[in-house]
Amino acid sequence: MDLKSKIILISGPTASGKSKLALKVAKKLNGEIINADSMQVYKELNILTARPSKIDLKKINHHLYGFRSVKKEFSSGEWLKLAKKNIKKIKDKNKIPILVGGTGLYFKALTDGLVKIPKIPISIRNRIRRMQNNLGQKKFYLKLLKIDPSVKNRIDPTDTQRSIRAYEVISISKKSIFEWYKKTKPSFKKDQFIKIYVDYPRDELINKISRRVDQMLKNGAIQEVNDFLKLNLKSNSNIFKVIGIREIKDFIDKKSPLNVLKQNIVIKTRQYAKRQRTWSRGQMSDWQKLNGEALSKFIKKL
Repeated sequence: MDLKSKIILISGPTASGKSKLALKVAKKLNGEIINADSMQVYKELNILTARPSKIDLKKINHHLYGFRSVKKEFSSGEWLKLAKKNIKKIKDKNKIPILVGGTGLYFKALTDGLVKIPKIPISIRNRIRRMQNNLGQKKFYLKLLKIDPSVKNRIDPTDTQRSIRAYEVISISKKSIFEWYKKTKPSFKKDQFIKIYVDYPRDELINKISRRVDQMLKNGAIQEVNDFLKLNLKSNSNIFKVIGIREIKDFIDKKSPLNVLKQNIVIKTRQYAKRQRTWSRGQMSDWQKLNGEALSKFIKKL
C-alpha cells in the first residue's frame, strides 16, 4: 500500500481505543498524530478528556492537544485551519499525518469542507437553545421538520446538537443547512484519505467505558474538576459539555456519594457513545468499521 500521499483518519466512540491504535499506526508508518477531539484541545482538562499520557506524547509527535485555555471558545473553523497547517508540516517532513478523535464534525469539515454559513447572532442562538430545552428534543425536532422538511432521514431525531444547528441556520438564512452543504468545497481529494472507524459490540464497549471511568477517578479527576471550578466559568460555556464536570461537582458539593458519581459518569458516557455511533451510521458510511482481529489485520497490511 503506497501511503506517501495519504492522510489516515481514525475515529470511533469514546473508550474504543482510538488513541492506542493511532500510536501503533504512527510507529509503524513513521507518522505524527493530530488531535480531532473538540474537548482534548483544552489544557486545563487532561484526565476527563482522556488526553494521551505524557509517556505517549514523548513516543510520537502529537499536535493540537491541550493548547487552548478553557476560558476561550474553540470552533470547527479554527480547528480545520490548524489541522490543515499541521497536515502540511507533517507531509513536508515526508511523514504520514494521522488524525484521531471522536468529534464527527471535525472529520466532516476535513473530508467534505467547512460549511460557510452566516454567523448566528448569540441572541438567536440562545433563543433557539431555550426553545429546545423547554420543548424537549422530540417536540423540537417535529418543529424543525415543519420549517425544514429536508432534515428528515438526514438528521437523527435524537441528535440535539445537529437539530439545533439546522434550526439556527434556516432561521437566520432562510435556507436549509443542506443547501449550504451543496456549496461547500473540500480541501483534499477524497482518495487521499484512509478512514478507519474503531468500534466494538455494545457490551464490550460498556465494559471499556466502566474501566475508563474507574481509571480517571484513580488518576485524579476529582481534583482536576475542583481546580477547574475555581476558574468560575459560566455554566453555559461549551466546556461544561465535558462529561464528568457536573457529576463531580455534585460529589464535591456533597449532593451525591462516590458510587453514584461513578454510575452517573458511566451512564452519560454510554449515552455519548451511542450518539457517536448514530452519527457514524449517518455520516461515516464509507469508513472501514474495524475491531479486534480485523483491526490487527489492518495494521499488519500497512
